Amino acid sequence: MLRINEIKLPLDYDDERQDLTTAAAKVLKLNKKDISSLEIVRKSIDSRKKNDIKFVFSVDVTVDGDENAVLSRADAKRVQAVEKYSYEIPVCKRNSELRPVVVGFGPAGMFCSLILAKAGLKPLVIERGQTVYERTNSVNRFWQDRVLDTNSNVQFGEGGAGTFSDGKLTTGIKDSRIREVFLKLVENGAPEEILYSATPHIGTDKLKEVVKNIREQVIAFGGEFRFETKLTDIIVYNGSVQGITVENCGKTEDIQTDTVILAIGHSARDTVEMIYSKGIPMMQKPFSVGARIEHRQEMINRSQYGEFCNHKRLGAANYKLACHPQGGRGAYTFCMCPGGTVVCAPSEENTVVTNGMSEYARDKENANSALLVGIEPKDFPSEHPLAGMYYQREIEQKGFVLGGGDYTAPAQLVKDFLGKTASTSGGSIKPSCPTGVRYTNLHELLPQKVSSVMCEALVKMDNMLSGFAYGEAVLTGPETRSSAPVRIIRDEFMQSATRGLYPCGEGAGYAGGIVSAAVDGIKVAEAVLGDER
Repeated sequence: MLRINEIKLPLDYDDERQDLTTAAAKVLKLNKKDISSLEIVRKSIDSRKKNDIKFVFSVDVTVDGDENAVLSRADAKRVQAVEKYSYEIPVCKRNSELRPVVVGFGPAGMFCSLILAKAGLKPLVIERGQTVYERTNSVNRFWQDRVLDTNSNVQFGEGGAGTFSDGKLTTGIKDSRIREVFLKLVENGAPEEILYSATPHIGTDKLKEVVKNIREQVIAFGGEFRFETKLTDIIVYNGSVQGITVENCGKTEDIQTDTVILAIGHSARDTVEMIYSKGIPMMQKPFSVGARIEHRQEMINRSQYGEFCNHKRLGAANYKLACHPQGGRGAYTFCMCPGGTVVCAPSEENTVVTNGMSEYARDKENANSALLVGIEPKDFPSEHPLAGMYYQREIEQKGFVLGGGDYTAPAQLVKDFLGKTASTSGGSIKPSCPTGVRYTNLHELLPQKVSSVMCEALVKMDNMLSGFAYGEAVLTGPETRSSAPVRIIRDEFMQSATRGLYPCGEGAGYAGGIVSAAVDGIKVAEAVLGDER
């Protein structure tokens, strides 16, 4: 199979597959009929020239005849031989008759349990929250009535925190297992275009069905689920896991196991405290703090696509910005949600946390993104391993008070944020947060070292994306949960110092998004399968 890169088509191409086949034949110096198959492996938009926007493709083709001969006369910079991807579950070397327990069913827990189930280990999955559709009802009730379920919310429940997001699948890691993650998502109902889009996303609406289907697949291979069941203790003897204690509806139960996968997500602070109390080694980890910035999607489209901003093939534009103000720390945008909403996403009472969410269509009026500044352990209040986690909580509690004490989110117009004066009313952009916003001064909420960098970053980023620092754009805060502030230490066999305990995914400090968490789940499953015990 041959991979051809940098095939460009205009916005108004006639037939995607036919035009790509014609272009591929030209690159390979073949007749079109000599190409027996063509698969798109990447599709992106080149909008650097606003008057000449193009789609850029990479494709895999098979040809009739001698592939090596075709390759020898092709442009080596654009054409390479590739093998068709396949993933094989490792041979199970495990001798234990006890089934492994997976704690948490976010992306890491989903893919770990799926691999373990397919390998015949019949994992037991413990999830403190509800099934995805019951959880959705709980979240909607919170947004409407402001009564928070601390076990089933935007952060906790089937699917993890990513379920109420854009379902964005971009990642900075390089790992062949990424392809397996994407294939399994498509197999379970995700749009096929995620296999080749340069900015793949599923959308919160479609992601819920994907999550349910993966759960049903785990069950079909012998796995078992216990929802609304919270891990309260890990039973350890002689440095090894002997079992766990769980709580459901006020009743506790001990479950015997020698293998526990901790895929708890980045917000299970009570569970992290329990793990720390067991003497399991952990360390401080950097995280980021900031706010959601909200613009009209129409403005983002025009800034990115110019006169073609309404072209039907382009859809809602996105962006990804980063800068390093002189003498300051870095700032960046994160989890940009085109045509989406800002959501209030706490998991603890009397706190406010913001996040962003888009449906698959990305057709809402506003665009939003986190504008974040990195916080290093040296900035934490102490050297305690959980100091960063408590620092997060302190900011979120301030957000609750500043918003009025009823889960209304504190907000400020960009022009007032830059001027360091409180906003008293909104402007032309209507905030989308479902619990509403209260205009105030976010400088009273965010650490000074964060807010000062954000001010500089807004100006710099406006030079990268025209209109980014528009005075009536809305900042809603705080955004504190982009990653975990703690890492549960594990060795090269993916285990902690307690044998049989596998810290996994974002909550353990080894991932930073849906894809990287899912990949880490697969890696941990492979480690469990390779552990001869």
